[in-house]
Amino acid sequence: MAIKTEKELSETQRSHWLKAVAAIELRNFGYAISLLQGLLKQEPEFLTGRRLLRRTEVTKNKAAKKSLFNISTAPIAVMKAQREMKRDPKRAVEMIEKILEEEPYHRQANLALKEAAVAAGWPEVGVFALRTLLEENPRDVKVLHELGRLHHNLGQSDQEVEVYNRINEINPLDAEALRLGKDASARASMTTGGWTQAESYRDLIKDKDVAISLEQQSRMQLTGESLDKQIAEIYALHQAQPENVDLARRLGALNEQKNDIESATAWYQYAADLTKGTDAGLVRKVSDLRMKRFEHEIAEHEEFLSTHGAEHELYAKKSEELKIAKKKRAEILIDDARKRIERNPTDLQLRFELGELLVNAGHFREALPELQRARQNPNARLKAMNLLGRSYS
Repeated sequence: MAIKTEKELSETQRSHWLKAVAAIELRNFGYAISLLQGLLKQEPEFLTGRRLLRRTEVTKNKAAKKSLFNISTAPIAVMKAQREMKRDPKRAVEMIEKILEEEPYHRQANLALKEAAVAAGWPEVGVFALRTLLEENPRDVKVLHELGRLHHNLGQSDQEVEVYNRINEINPLDAEALRLGKDASARASMTTGGWTQAESYRDLIKDKDVAISLEQQSRMQLTGESLDKQIAEIYALHQAQPENVDLARRLGALNEQKNDIESATAWYQYAADLTKGTDAGLVRKVSDLRMKRFEHEIAEHEEFLSTHGAEHELYAKKSEELKIAKKKRAEILIDDARKRIERNPTDLQLRFELGELLVNAGHFREALPELQRARQNPNARLKAMNLLGRSYS
């Protein structure tokens, strides 16, 4: 699939594109979505337009008032699109886009979009669908594996390495991700290191220091001095390009690998600030690292309190610090749950999870409407009723 650019649009299509951009600036999201959907029917390879369409849908859904009794029809619509996919995958893509207009982060719809787009010969649209899901949940290992396979099929080894690195950050015991990541890293090194273009062996070794540095950057894990050296090298590049998000992100990843959680959090926050909070993956990473820090603090405080009596001079202080750490951890979890519900207001399991968190934090009044909604979910009904009992007592 050849990605279509704005310059390649016809005069009429470009006029519609500019009208859509203007409509978004005026916050006329419905009109903009209609224009962009029409444009994508004509030019499905116009990936920039599809990205803008999804961002507009997300913004529109965040701004819309949420009905307590809104029931999603997406599952049925996805099934219809999947049946159509066998006959006409291009038509199925159009059908799925209508579903995503109302629920842009719907998991099954985005997975179906990936399948239909690949079947239609538009694999980059499939990549986009999977990355949309990762905005909502960056730790979805199943989706990350799907994305890694898709990058592999496209011959995009660098992106494949990045995906498998992310999986190994989440689950260091994922042997398949480790193996596939190493294979992808080797392929990337062959391309970027000049193995496919070099005219002689001398071409390959003319700058050993640079070669070693590049090899280390592409490895799955670094340790000791090589890790410190990488941090120093990337930091030097950052000083020359302080607005470069990728360098800040890389410094965050390296410091996390070093287990310097405080520095890693600071670098990821810096990167998130550069994007003005628009990169959901970075925002989620900051939240995850803060959670990790509080979990560590809580474990330390609990260990101290379990091994020292109330007569110890630090016992009262540690008890108070434990309460504060638990409260901050609860705030992060609740805030994260609220954001996920904003993206998927009809997901009753998310409603239950938020209600449970609110009950555990002692926010019983706020928990009531969430748990009342969650009772509609057969899988969470009994648990929700038990928590409602605690809230009323």
